[in-house]
Amino acid sequence: MKFADLHLHTLYSDGTYSAQQLVKEAAAHGLSAIAVVDHDTVLGIEPSMEAGDARGIEVVPGIELTAEHQGSEIHILGYFIDYKNTELLGQLDLLKKNRIERIYKMSEKLNGLGVDLDPESVFAVAKNATPGRLHVARALLREGLVKSIYEAFAKFIGDKGPAYVSGFRLSPSQAVALIEKAGGIPVLAHPYVLPKDLTIPCFVECGIKGLEVYYPEHTNSMIDYYLEIAKKYNLLVTGGSDCHGDAKPEVRIGSIKIPYELVLALKKNRKN
Repeated sequence: MKFADLHLHTLYSDGTYSAQQLVKEAAAHGLSAIAVVDHDTVLGIEPSMEAGDARGIEVVPGIELTAEHQGSEIHILGYFIDYKNTELLGQLDLLKKNRIERIYKMSEKLNGLGVDLDPESVFAVAKNATPGRLHVARALLREGLVKSIYEAFAKFIGDKGPAYVSGFRLSPSQAVALIEKAGGIPVLAHPYVLPKDLTIPCFVECGIKGLEVYYPEHTNSMIDYYLEIAKKYNLLVTGGSDCHGDAKPEVRIGSIKIPYELVLALKKNRKN
């Protein structure tokens, strides 16, 4: 059988693997296909595809868009996107500016809590990547202000943390529309994180076409539940490890392997 991992990040967002490292790891773990779904950026797709071609690994062009709904951060995956789509690229430029502004605001909140974090130290960790909370966590760890990435999120920058800042402009419907305009398939990422007052049918109404069923934090009973939901609403099924390289060393590429048949199902439903 052939297997795939459809949720991977590179150093172009908040992962630590280069495109070449990512593909090398994919080959070492027996994967035939992977998807690069960096946060709000497509810069990692082309180099990953080139590296994949050299090693015989299929690379699905994708993205993980950040949206906001009823005060909660929601992630929408887009598969088989046209990563050169001008409307998509224009929106991503705006999102990157928002993310940079967000780092300054989060640093201000941290400073107000007595945690002296210079935003420039976050940008130093991110380098040229689209900056996000994981970069803040890594900067806090590097500066000795927390003892672990987990502590940074649990104590300061988690969704309900005292230094959390939202600041995203996209609604789930807008994220779905942007993905579809780029020829992609919108999929709701890691549904286990949804607040209790937000349900999957809510996002079906927003236009999602798939559900990330297989995910490291999903128990067997949760997987069975999400499979039933996918069947009920005629949603495509995906899955992946959400590997960020050394930024989250406990989550390794290929720790979630889905049958290649699920990739074929996505292909049958793509527009481009």
